[in-house]
Amino acid sequence: LLSLPQKRALLALSACSSLCCLCCLLGLLVAIGLTLASQGRVLLAPCSIANIGLAPVSRECPFDPTRVYVSPPRAGHGGVP
Repeated sequence: LLSLPQKRALLALSACSSLCCLCCLLGLLVAIGLTLASQGRVLLAPCSIANIGLAPVSRECPFDPTRVYVSPPRAGHGGVP
């Protein structure tokens, strides 16, 4: 059985965890709402060629919904993914 200080600590930890979870959920809902409101244009905004900051690193867009990601074939699988 738990003593009174342990119960209070457990209650405080549970309340803190619930508050953190609520904040994360709120942030996720805001991000989804902003994405839907802008019809995804904000996600593809860094993909313009005018953005010099991304040019030295890569010519690829950091978020490309049209790209197909394929894992390389592993040894012993005969090249079949």
